Amino acid sequence: MSTSERASTSATATGSAPVPAGPVVGVDIGGTFTKAVLTDATGTVLAEAHRPTPRPGPGVAERVVELAGRLTEELGARGPAPLAAAGLVVPGTVDERHGTAVHSENLGWRDVPFADLFARRTGLPVAFGHDVRAGGLAESRLGAAAGVRDTVAFLPLGTGIAAALLIDGRPYAAGGAAGEIGHVRVASDEPCVCGLTGCLEAVASAAAVARRYRRASGRPADGAKEVAALVAAGDPVAVAVWREAVDALAAAVCWLAAVLAPHTVVIGGGLSSAGDLLLDPLNRRVTDGLTFHRRPVITRALLGDRAGALGAALLAAETATTGRPTGG
Repeated sequence: MSTSERASTSATATGSAPVPAGPVVGVDIGGTFTKAVLTDATGTVLAEAHRPTPRPGPGVAERVVELAGRLTEELGARGPAPLAAAGLVVPGTVDERHGTAVHSENLGWRDVPFADLFARRTGLPVAFGHDVRAGGLAESRLGAAAGVRDTVAFLPLGTGIAAALLIDGRPYAAGGAAGEIGHVRVASDEPCVCGLTGCLEAVASAAAVARRYRRASGRPADGAKEVAALVAAGDPVAVAVWREAVDALAAAVCWLAAVLAPHTVVIGGGLSSAGDLLLDPLNRRVTDGLTFHRRPVITRALLGDRAGALGAALLAAETATTGRPTGG
């Protein structure tokens, strides 16, 4: 079954996805690429597009809004009917309730009223949210955790690391502050872009795995996927870097298990493409790190790099049917 077929079937089966009067667009602003999907009233993906994300610098927020607006227009023109709504999700600290991007370290903005700017640019009802919480929503309703009504944690491992917590199918935001698990200390001296040292993101993100291998080996590595191949081939430097990343991730999952007791932890992002090479040792480390705690089911995300855009489309569909202006 294709991703779009699974999305359509799961949304219908659970009855959890709102059904708008027309198609919707979801736009996910990533650190490197921006992805957008057009979905119909059943949740089936009708069209998609992606473009490089504008680089940090003066006017980056305005350039992001313009890109999101162009993608919405492009996909809307390919739909069977006028758009009912559009959704936009961004990284960093996000206040969904007020439609504001509070801070993004990687893209370099503060206190940007994205919901208002995007609504003015598109002329549509707009949903606005956090990229990881939107991805978690999509995996919870349409992907690896579809049908799980208990607590779910979504942990994408890409350029950075954040987490989404879903309780009874709804993202928990805590005013935009929840989920910044990438910036808790798991090592001693690894520098992080946030200004601290030893952060989870600096050791276990896909970007960190590639960077740390290059530094330790003195050899090039084109991303974490290449490092994973070297691990499978037995390269000792790659194996050591991988082990440190897995140990750090296991510590984070054990914290989640101890504090939140999620039923399911969905691992996504670029590093998840390693499959069992990552999940098998991660499962073992988590099992060794827990005693009386509820041990979560650890599974790989199913929606790939579509998750954030699909989550944005789900938020847009909800806005189209309830009239809520944002995803908060």
